[in-house]
Amino acid sequence: MTSLVIAKFGGSAIGMDGIFIPQIVERINNLKTNSKVIAVFSAPLTTHNGKKRSLTDVVLEQGKNAENGIKPTLEIVRTSYQKILQLVNDENKQNCQNIIDIHLEKSQQALDDVLKNKEFVDEIRSRALAFSGEILMSHVMNYILRSNQIKSDAVDFDDWPIITDNNIECTNFLKSESSQHMEKISNLVENNQVVTIGGFIGKTVNNVTTTYERGGSDRTAADLGILFHKKYETSIDFEKDSSVVSADPKIVASGLREIMQLSYNEARLAGMFGMKILDPIAIKEIVEHGVDMPIKITNIKNPEKITIIKRKLDEQNGHPIKIVTGKENCAILRIETNYIQKLLTSLKNNKRYSEFIILSPFTKDDVEFSRILFLDGDYVRRNEKYLLGFDPLATITYNRGVITLIGDEMWRVQQVASRTSAKIGESGINILNMDAQEETSRIIIVVEDSQENITKAIKAVHEEISKINFV
Repeated sequence: MTSLVIAKFGGSAIGMDGIFIPQIVERINNLKTNSKVIAVFSAPLTTHNGKKRSLTDVVLEQGKNAENGIKPTLEIVRTSYQKILQLVNDENKQNCQNIIDIHLEKSQQALDDVLKNKEFVDEIRSRALAFSGEILMSHVMNYILRSNQIKSDAVDFDDWPIITDNNIECTNFLKSESSQHMEKISNLVENNQVVTIGGFIGKTVNNVTTTYERGGSDRTAADLGILFHKKYETSIDFEKDSSVVSADPKIVASGLREIMQLSYNEARLAGMFGMKILDPIAIKEIVEHGVDMPIKITNIKNPEKITIIKRKLDEQNGHPIKIVTGKENCAILRIETNYIQKLLTSLKNNKRYSEFIILSPFTKDDVEFSRILFLDGDYVRRNEKYLLGFDPLATITYNRGVITLIGDEMWRVQQVASRTSAKIGESGINILNMDAQEETSRIIIVVEDSQENITKAIKAVHEEISKINFV
């Protein structure tokens, strides 16, 4: 069976105004030696007022300006693409310039509609983002690859294979409908070395433009893997600044361990609780569709350094606690246990939302209450009325932070709960809740999200882990 690598390149891999694109071209050249390649691209980064910004954020700002009656402009976006255009050779430059002009005109039309209607929501928002960011970047990269003698082609939005539901701004992948729109991209893969496509973007069966939530390019890569895994020997490769280490290197400066393998479960938990490995929903979709394919996290600067994520791991010799991570801006919903099942069913079927953890219940005045830890406090704030509508006695507590220890074989570590909780206490942080369950491969420690609590706790726990014995 022919090999297919779905390689995702995020904004940091592209760099400021495409500065790292030559590195991407070299990487794709290596990948295509033994495989066909689908390259998934995020929107590039740029500099504005001395600050690093994603073009997605630039367009979101222009949309808000238009909503408030300020004439929107894509001049910052155009300037960034004109710099990237310098990487295209003379033979392809005019065609690439035309593609940039056409797509930015579509994005500008969407922003002008915002100015007219004073609403930056739903499909108008999606169109403004899609045609200035991921879709346009995939076409520009196609011409850059062609300029480097790579046989490539880009997926036009008219032939888009990622079909989603009608939740416009936080949409969900529909496999069966997507499978019916595979003909064009399948032909492109068959007849080229590399096919480029924008991440983050979907469309409904009625051709309405949709977007995943931020980080959605990871989901695009996973969805393409789901669609192609039966036709090709498929793997997914997320090209990052580094492979996975045992804590966020921006928080823990020394003593980090390189993580060679993660299970699907470990990777999803790590993503949910703050490690920027990959969007945890991408793993969830792979598991839900019964697909078993390897995922690599590759250090693009040193491609020999990789972390492999797979359903069933090889025998492990390293420390069973693989990752210590933390998440700010969480919230806890307390709800009478009699009502929780209706809420959970609604979250799954209506909201298609799963970024929460069920904590252990408690009893008060002979009434049992359940607790749901939501990992995105902003989501809870936006949906507070909906969540509280399931139980008149339900309450929500905001400003909670979570420190999490992750490892499928954590049961082999002696005194882990007592040692880590004591270490956090020694750091002067009050533990509000601790939830340790052997079956779920993680320990959750809830603290107040204030000052440097999360950072201090991660440092303290990570330092302690290396001192704890394991069987």
